[in-house]
Amino acid sequence: MSTTGLVALDAGGRVPPFEQVRSQIAAQIAAGYLVDGERLPSVRGLAEELGLAAGTVAKAYQLLEESGLVETARGAGTRVVRPVSVPAPVTEAAHALAVAAREAGLSADQAAAALRDAWPA
Repeated sequence: MSTTGLVALDAGGRVPPFEQVRSQIAAQIAAGYLVDGERLPSVRGLAEELGLAAGTVAKAYQLLEESGLVETARGAGTRVVRPVSVPAPVTEAAHALAVAAREAGLSADQAAAALRDAWPA
């Protein structure tokens, strides 16, 4: 297991490393441990700490950025973005998706993948 102050990586686990990095950072943002404006380690720096390829950490950061949890600016690094409140219609639609996915026997990851696939590019 590779561990930093930010992420604990289970190398033998079934969850891909990029998803472990993404989900742990997202959880820390949601819990308030990482706050608005806080700078994350560089892609290269975190990759070295965890013994991962830089592309693996870059993919995790890209997914975090796509979900609106971080923002990357050249020269300023990757910073946490204050989560916006989710409008009620979006919360209701997410709940409906979760119910439909469970009824179809899908996992949360599969439901999230379906939503990402449906998201316009």
